[in-house]
Amino acid sequence: MAEADPSIFTTIPAVEEREAADLAALNALLEDRRKPFVVRGLVRDWPLVQAGLESARAAREHLLAHARNLPFDIALGPPGHGGRMFYSENMAMNFREGRGKLADIFAGFDKHEGEEHPPTAYLASIDMHRYFDGLVDANPHPLGARKPLESIWIGTPTRIAAHNDFPDNLACCAVGRRRFTMFPPEQFENLYLGPIDNTPAGRAVSMVDFHAPDFDAHPRFADALETAQVAELEPGDAVFVPSMWWHHVEGLSPFNVLVNYWWRETPRFLGQPQEALNHAILAIRDLPAEERGIWRKLFDHYVFENGPEVTAHIPEGSRGILDPLTAESASAIRAFLLRTLNR
Repeated sequence: MAEADPSIFTTIPAVEEREAADLAALNALLEDRRKPFVVRGLVRDWPLVQAGLESARAAREHLLAHARNLPFDIALGPPGHGGRMFYSENMAMNFREGRGKLADIFAGFDKHEGEEHPPTAYLASIDMHRYFDGLVDANPHPLGARKPLESIWIGTPTRIAAHNDFPDNLACCAVGRRRFTMFPPEQFENLYLGPIDNTPAGRAVSMVDFHAPDFDAHPRFADALETAQVAELEPGDAVFVPSMWWHHVEGLSPFNVLVNYWWRETPRFLGQPQEALNHAILAIRDLPAEERGIWRKLFDHYVFENGPEVTAHIPEGSRGILDPLTAESASAIRAFLLRTLNR
């Protein structure tokens, strides 16, 4: 059983709700928005949603009917774990990882169904095409011509610390209830982010416990809350999480399934900004202050401002990677970086 809602969520304004009666309407919303919005009932007709409205076991049966004969990765916590997928006191993970066939995993869900404090079980970001046969066709994405990465998240009640993702994200609540608490991208300083390289799931997360915030240890979190928005999702509802928005995600029901879609409007050949940040930490962060200042100006000149004065004095056809990137020039940069990093 999910624990009682902390008072923090009762004072946060709700994410704006919009209507999307068809694909064209949803496309218009997505192309025009850089802020979150909720669409009620967007995928309510999915067979998975309808099965979940019947029962949690019916939803699991629907998933099993499409599951491939592959081992699934799962995160596990003991009874009393509380579902917070986070760090232990020594900054290791507070859950263990396992693998198993989905039928065996779901047998564990069946065994503990109805218990007040069941073990935590969480299958995160499962590739729907790789691990299921026909599940995507039975429950098609609502994004039209877009070709998103399609993932499914399955678990007992869980709390996923606030983090952000680079692609845009349409998250659809298929079974159970979900709560998204979201913050604009610039709020990262007020969320007290943890390590970049030691993370629960690949992205730096807020160290604040949203169910028991310690404002003495994290005083700026009060400023973050002034910008927060919350989306409470029922089965069939969807929320749009724009790229780089911070989101704290909770599965609130005894059994929860979320399907999400990540996509980029920029060309696929572009690199990952997080990799550039990691490289900058390696190459620039620990330089003397004066040298860092020079590199800051160079980054502004070539990357963040990138005005016409950067290339106006260079003959056309001789500007190399200073010209707008193409698949070929992006590939050349990758090859150059690989050579230099492996020296």
